[in-house]
Amino acid sequence: MLEEALSAPACVARQLAADQGAYAALGEALRSQPPSSLLTIARGSSDHAAHYMAYLVMARLGRLVTSLPMSLITLYQSKIESKGLVSLAFSQSGQSPDLVAPTQYFSSQGARTVAFVNASGSPLAQAAQHVFSLHAGPEQSVAATKSYIAQLVAGARVVAAWQDDEDLSAALQTLPEALAQAAALRWDTAVEALKDADKLFVIGRGTGLAIAMEAALKFKETCGIQAEAFSGAEVKHGPMALVEEGYPLLVFAPRGPAQAGLIALAEEMRGRGARVLLAAPKGTPGAELELATTGNEDLDPIAAVQSFYPMVEALARARGLNPDQPRHLAKVTKTH
Repeated sequence: MLEEALSAPACVARQLAADQGAYAALGEALRSQPPSSLLTIARGSSDHAAHYMAYLVMARLGRLVTSLPMSLITLYQSKIESKGLVSLAFSQSGQSPDLVAPTQYFSSQGARTVAFVNASGSPLAQAAQHVFSLHAGPEQSVAATKSYIAQLVAGARVVAAWQDDEDLSAALQTLPEALAQAAALRWDTAVEALKDADKLFVIGRGTGLAIAMEAALKFKETCGIQAEAFSGAEVKHGPMALVEEGYPLLVFAPRGPAQAGLIALAEEMRGRGARVLLAAPKGTPGAELELATTGNEDLDPIAAVQSFYPMVEALARARGLNPDQPRHLAKVTKTH
């Protein structure tokens, strides 16, 4: 897991050097024939990456994006209206039937179907009309790291191409260097603070919520911690009742419109006795975990998760667990 997490900057550089024409063509097609609706198809870490891309699309392009409950197709045989639809599927292996079946259905109904997948010969790749390789290379670790980061980058590339945004495109090209810097940051404070934890809130908002969701999953699967991810706003609507003296919270506060509210929330939770680990750029008051910055604040969450992965791997080992062999889990999960 650690080796693959640390290889992510090189994987991203490899991806950014490839398929430039294909991304540009997809962006041009989305501009010339705007979709009437968009949806994402994904599970687990891939769904968190899809959530990040969806947020960028909604924030930057004003287009609503739906996350498809796949059972609508696989179990309920719902006849989803597909005229003008664009579906975007995210997967590392591309093998799960509940990703393949909806993609096949939408393709057969005249929708435009796109897949971001690390296994180019997979059933999902064969089902989609437009296929983008993650270029992450074989991923042996059960807990996805480099493939998740590669998916985040692929989603940002689609948005940059769709908007024809030169600034975002330029920032993407400098991302490998920023990720290398992020991977070198030390989050030892978090390992010490969480080595005996049995529960945890992970907080984010906006483009950073997808990172909080991914972090909560990694805490569960590698460290055996019952971690839940919440928006910085949602946590105050009920979950906050669980916060007591010493209750651990990890708050991701990268740059952007949500940052001020997240920093204020961290301070409020400290006032309630919580053990708050605030991850924010260097110089942020109250931050114990440093976040690297990138060439565009919308890409900062990618650097945040790059710093998180080595920490959670070390935390698993500090708790006496092997992060490379999570209990009950396999690399490829096939659901219907």
